[in-house]
Amino acid sequence: VQLQASGGGLVHTGGSLKLSCEVSASIGDINVMGWYRQAPGKRREEVATITSQGRTIYADSVKGRFSVSRDYAKNTLYLQMNSLAFEDTAVYYCAATYSGQPTKWGQGTQVTVSS
Repeated sequence: VQLQASGGGLVHTGGSLKLSCEVSASIGDINVMGWYRQAPGKRREEVATITSQGRTIYADSVKGRFSVSRDYAKNTLYLQMNSLAFEDTAVYYCAATYSGQPTKWGQGTQVTVSS
């Protein structure tokens, strides 16, 4: 199974971006999917996750601004990012965890927010 993240780019403060993560297999069997990010010099942090039951969890720093969703027909995970701030600048990674298996990671997509 491979994950392909896309949608990153350069955006001004207050702008929006929508990230996509296409999975090479059905996402119906995935327990948890999520987005993570890593800024320069910082640890990778969890941004948003969604379980197979549809439960979502967001980092405090993105609550009310970011929204995670998925499309089963397209086997794709999304992250809608609104009201972007400089602090959101990072490489964003998608991840998928199947039951009993190590988490699988996508290659990352760069998001840069400028003033």
